[in-house]
Amino acid sequence: MARLDREFFLQDTVAAAQELLGRYLVRVDGTEVMVCRITETEAYVGAIDKACHAYGGRRTKRTETLYSAPGTAYVYLIYGMYSCLNFVTGPEGTASAVLIRGCTPVYNADAVARRRFGAETRKLSAYQRKNFMNGPGKLCKGLSIDRSLNALPLENDVLYLAHDLPELNLPRRPDEIPFHTGKRIGIDYAEEAIDFPWRFWVDE
Repeated sequence: MARLDREFFLQDTVAAAQELLGRYLVRVDGTEVMVCRITETEAYVGAIDKACHAYGGRRTKRTETLYSAPGTAYVYLIYGMYSCLNFVTGPEGTASAVLIRGCTPVYNADAVARRRFGAETRKLSAYQRKNFMNGPGKLCKGLSIDRSLNALPLENDVLYLAHDLPELNLPRRPDEIPFHTGKRIGIDYAEEAIDFPWRFWVDE
């Protein structure tokens, strides 16, 4: 297994958001291991991005994690109830991150489905299958990711990213993969940053 290391997260945030597509997100919850392939991301760059929680150097109890070492998990709540998973990018202290917006389970999907819908995959409706993990809140619910994992460092064994998982017959993604680019979602307050083309996704 080749995990994503600190050098990966030190790169430009927009490039990291693109490079994370097709990588594996691994969640170990108790005795269960769940693996998803990342299908959608968004970049947030604090220095210039009014959609970023730390725009203009804002430092609060909530945003302090964004200033952490590259690769640190940044988990926050939206609407007071849905968790969102990000990974800090760039040099420590620069406050940038990539939001993981969507993924597809590729190992132990039944464990993900039980957390997401309370039923195994064979019992899911067509609608549930279509909307399984296509949103940051859905993703976090399916993988039991919440604020308790906020500020989790890169070097851990419960939530991490990998290039490949040969022990599970999950290969490394090709060096180049086709992906789509568009505006980010749900940032109507962000003035000119609304138009930044920093959302990236692949066809599943």
